[in-house]
Amino acid sequence: MNEVKPRIALVTGGNRGIGREIVRQLSLKGIKVLSGCRDEEKGRKAVEQLSKAGVSVELEVVDMANHESIVQIMERVKKKYGRLDILVNNAGVILDRGTSILNVNETVMKETFETNYFGVLNLIQAAVPLMKEHNYGRIVNISSGLGSFQVHQGLLGLKGSSSAYRISKTMVNALTCLVAHDVADMGIKVNAACPGSVQTDMGGTDAPLTVAEGADTAVWLATLDENGPNGGFFRNRMKAEW
Repeated sequence: MNEVKPRIALVTGGNRGIGREIVRQLSLKGIKVLSGCRDEEKGRKAVEQLSKAGVSVELEVVDMANHESIVQIMERVKKKYGRLDILVNNAGVILDRGTSILNVNETVMKETFETNYFGVLNLIQAAVPLMKEHNYGRIVNISSGLGSFQVHQGLLGLKGSSSAYRISKTMVNALTCLVAHDVADMGIKVNAACPGSVQTDMGGTDAPLTVAEGADTAVWLATLDENGPNGGFFRNRMKAEW
C-alpha cells in the first residue's frame, strides 16, 4: 500500500504575526509547512518556539525582494519534496505609514513594490510549474482592504495615507485575478485574503482581531476542496469588495 504523503505548504513571512499563525494552523491540520523567512536567526527562533508548543515546522530562508533567492527556494523545495501544494504569500512591508500620495518618495514606492508585489509575482511564477505537475495547488495572497478601490475612492470614509503600501495591495489584487484565470484548468486555485485589523506589530495592540482570527480566512483558502472559489477576495470567509 502506498503511503499517503502530506501536503507541502510554503508560507512567507512565517516568523511572526499572521504568518506564524498561518504556519501553526496549517501544521495542526497535518500539512508539512515550510516557514519562509528573510532573517534566518529570527526564523529559527520562531520555529523553535513552535516546536516547544508541539508544532513541527521547517525553516526556509527567502528574501522576497531578491529574485535569485526566490528561484533558489523553489529549487530546494522541488529537490527535497518534489512538489508544492500550498503557497501563502504573506510577507510584506509597510514603509510609508501615514504618508499621502502627494508626499511619498519614489524610492519608498519601489522598495515597497519589490517585496509586496514583485516578490509575490516572482514566487507565483516559480511555484505554478511545480503545482501544475501534480494538477493541484492553492495560492493565497495576503492583501488588505486598504487596497480596495472603495477605500481609494473614499466611499468608506477613509482618507489617503500609506500610499505605497495600499497601491501594492491593489496590485496584488489584480495579480490574483489574472493568475486565477490563467491556472483555472490546472487544478490550481488562487485567492486573496484580507485579515482585517489584527493585533500584530503592523496592526497594533488595539486592533480588534486576534492573530488566530486574522489567520483564519487564509488557512481556509489554503485548504479549499475542489468546489472552492477561484479568483476571489475574501474577509472573514466572505467575499470582499475589490
